[in-house]
Amino acid sequence: MSKDYFRRLPKHIGIIPDGNRRWAVNNNLDKKDGYYYGIDPGFQLYEIMLELGVKEATFYGFTQDNTKRPSNQKQAFTKACISAVNNLANKDANLLVVGNDKSAVFPKELLKYANKRVKFGRGLININFLVNYDWKWDLSNCNVINGQKKSLINNIASSDISRMDLIIRWGGRRRLSGFLPVQSVYSDIYIIDDYWPDFKKDHLYEALKWYQTTDVTLGG
Repeated sequence: MSKDYFRRLPKHIGIIPDGNRRWAVNNNLDKKDGYYYGIDPGFQLYEIMLELGVKEATFYGFTQDNTKRPSNQKQAFTKACISAVNNLANKDANLLVVGNDKSAVFPKELLKYANKRVKFGRGLININFLVNYDWKWDLSNCNVINGQKKSLINNIASSDISRMDLIIRWGGRRRLSGFLPVQSVYSDIYIIDDYWPDFKKDHLYEALKWYQTTDVTLGG
């Protein structure tokens, strides 16, 4: 399906890849194993968005709250995030990893990408990856800077991430789970009941078809 099929495309798509653990249990695997099977779907989605001409995408990696999970699960989703970034380094993308890199649980392998944009290849699409992210941490610097109140959007930790037009969540849950509260303020949200490791390209096409029917007014 080409980009000409759609009357309008979201410039920025947010991705909440949920359901990895539930998928693993349904497939007689340990919960931790689901994260490994969530890596390839991200790159399938990347290729489709590149073909369609989507300009920016943000993937929810893991949150500070997620680090409260059992240690084997924490190790598994951390390893999956590291693998995803290492694989992306061989693609054509501008990567921005956003998260609390001062914390001991932030992967040391990703420190060189933390909170700054790095160009890979031809840099055809902006890819944002939230790693050890927390919405309170994101907003914590916005109140006072150098003794003065500043613009919220310019001083949050994720200020280099643009407003999201469309958020797609896999796994059937109907919540944002702290996903970029400022950039999601006017996002349309599409829920897919299938678990993230069961990703198929029709999931994105269905979301984009639905997006054609939405009334984008931004409050006006």
